[in-house]
Order: sequence, then C-alpha cells, then structure tokens
Amino acid sequence: MIAIDLGSRTTKAALFERRGEILALTRYALLDAPLFDKKMSVELMSDHLRAVATALGNPTKYIILAVGLEDAVVRQIELPQIPFEEMRQILKVNHKNYLQQDLPNHVFDCYVIPPRLAPGEKPASGPPKLKVLAAAARQQLITDFMHAAQSVGLAPECMVPGVIGPMNTFEQAEPDIYAKETVALVDIGFKHTSVCVVDRGELALTRVVNIGGDKLTTGLAEAMGISYAEAEGIKVGMAPEVEGPLQMQVIPLGRELRASLDFFEHQQDRPVSQVYVSGASARSDMILQILHSELLLECKPWNPTGFLQLSLSGQQAVEIEHIGSQLTVAIGAALAAL
Repeated sequence: MIAIDLGSRTTKAALFERRGEILALTRYALLDAPLFDKKMSVELMSDHLRAVATALGNPTKYIILAVGLEDAVVRQIELPQIPFEEMRQILKVNHKNYLQQDLPNHVFDCYVIPPRLAPGEKPASGPPKLKVLAAAARQQLITDFMHAAQSVGLAPECMVPGVIGPMNTFEQAEPDIYAKETVALVDIGFKHTSVCVVDRGELALTRVVNIGGDKLTTGLAEAMGISYAEAEGIKVGMAPEVEGPLQMQVIPLGRELRASLDFFEHQQDRPVSQVYVSGASARSDMILQILHSELLLECKPWNPTGFLQLSLSGQQAVEIEHIGSQLTVAIGAALAAL
C-alpha cells in the first residue's frame, strides 16, 4: 500500500508491505506539492498522485491519504454506547455542539477509544459513555480525492486526518512510553504545528498551532537579510550567529505549545514528562534547545521507522536516518489502514 502525506509544501509518500506480523518500508519519495498556497483541482491532484505512484515504481494501486491539518477537524468527545452508524448520524446532526464548529457539507466518522480501567477498578454504573475520537472532512475534498485517484488507476482505501499520524506511529515505535507515561507529540509541518498529549495510552488533547517551518524560515531570512533558500539551509545547522534570530522565531511557537500543555495539566492535574518532536525541523538541535527553554521540558527527536523492517535499496537506505522524521504522518496513515 502507498501512504501519502499531502503536505502544504512537500508531499511525503511511502510504500509499505505487510509481511505477516511485520510491516516493511520498501520505498519512499518526497515531492514538491503543487500550488501549495492554493486548493488543488481534481486534474492537478490526479497528475500529482500519478507522479507519486511513478516515483515509487507503480508497485500497487492501493493508496491511503493523510489530509492536512487545515482539511480535517478532530475532537475527542463522549457518546453513548450505540452502533457506529448512529454515532455518525449524531455527529452529522449535532456537529456544532460536539465539534464546536458549523460544518455543513462534511463527512463524519469516529473511532471508539478502548476504555482504560485501573487495576481493581470496576466499570461505572449506569449507561456507559464512550470516549470517541470524532473526525470531519469536506465532502467535496473526499469526492475529489476519489475521482483523482481512480482517474489514474489507483484504488483509494481511506482518508485519515494527518494529526493522528504521529500518535499511531509513536504507539508502535515507543510502546512502553506510550502506554505508561504522559508525553506530548509535536509535529512541525510547513504551515502548522500539531501537538497531541498522550496520557498513558489515551489521546488526551489535540491542538493545531498556526506556526510551522515556513514561518520560522521566513522570519529567519528577514532577520538576517538572506534568501529563503539560505535560511532554510542554515535553520537546521548550529552556526552561533543563527541562534539569536532563530530564537525570536521559535519562542512564539514554544509559548503556544506551553499554553496547550498548561491547559492539559490544569485540567487533569497530571504533568507532561517529555516532548517528542517530529517533522523536518526536528533535525535542528538548536530548535529543540529553544523549545526546551520555553517548555521547561526535555524536547527530543524520535525515530518513527525504528519498528519497521527497512527493505530500502541504494541511496534511500543511507538517507532514511536523515529524512525519517518527515515520514511520521505517512507511517501513521499506513498503520490506520494496515
């Protein structure tokens, strides 16, 4: 199966094979996303999906798409123990109440979070309430994706919100930490940054911050009087002269993330112990150090490919350690389908 993370600037795609209980990564591709500042037409999306499949060698027709943070709404809610179809209908009729947004012409889906009981704890009496992860995406987006994929001979299996990708991947990459600790997963994308708080195996908070790698690079370029390309190149370096200007760009992101963690900690009376960072910016030790200073928590990169069987050849086998962090969402999307 091909998993595609359709980013604002770069599309990340990866080819996976299920080999018994093992998930193998056999090839990946990073392609420039067309018209990253505009909405794609069906024709443009068709051409892009064809280019992705070609870059991966056209090995299969089955694809799964992770949509960007601006294209999907995700909330954790509570619903009664009823069939899935009834849950979807409740969301369709009452989306403004449950998802805090007016979402006409959207498709709704949900995932029941398995209940967690402490040792010796008994289920609550009375009608059970289920914790549910609810998601919504525009009907037109889904229809366009279906038509675009089918027009180039691909078979769309499903579409998932990109925000859940890091959580799916982290559960497999760091199962002990996922199940036993309270951590924040921060994924720095091009236009946005997502933060998910995972509390002992449960998704406790999700939030999207409108600061991403593009804003960091643009601000750095302006502050240092250099080109965007030059700023992008030195952003992940450790040159001392970059630290001051870069710090001014990263501090607002750190403050937004700290506000999200404070909200969780005050609501749950439980501290977040560590922050795990993914995305291209996670390669910058300086960015991680600045976030550490703002969050007062250890901020570290993590390896989303560590649990995979890497069946890569040539240069890709060499480069996967460098670019693996950018595949976090695509891997998580594949896990949702496989």
